[in-house]
Amino acid sequence: MQRKRRTPSVRTFWQCVLALIGLVVIIQELSKPRDERTWHGKVFDLVPYDFRVPTAERVRDTYWDPEGPFLSGKVFGVGWTPNLGAVKRLISN
Repeated sequence: MQRKRRTPSVRTFWQCVLALIGLVVIIQELSKPRDERTWHGKVFDLVPYDFRVPTAERVRDTYWDPEGPFLSGKVFGVGWTPNLGAVKRLISN
């Protein structure tokens, strides 16, 4: 019986990239002295990350900020998420 060879999808590729960036972030934060660890910021001055416990205020500000950018950093994790307030602003104009 011959097995079908599966090629990785684009989604799998990006999941691996973000997991690798997450690992870099954890190493970066743990290499800092304990009192200097913030657990949020940007890695490589490009990709946002936030490993703090999410709060209702941060969830609201991330997903609904009509004055903010179209993409914002995730409430928890690595990468970007759409800002629905900015999407509404763009559609309304």
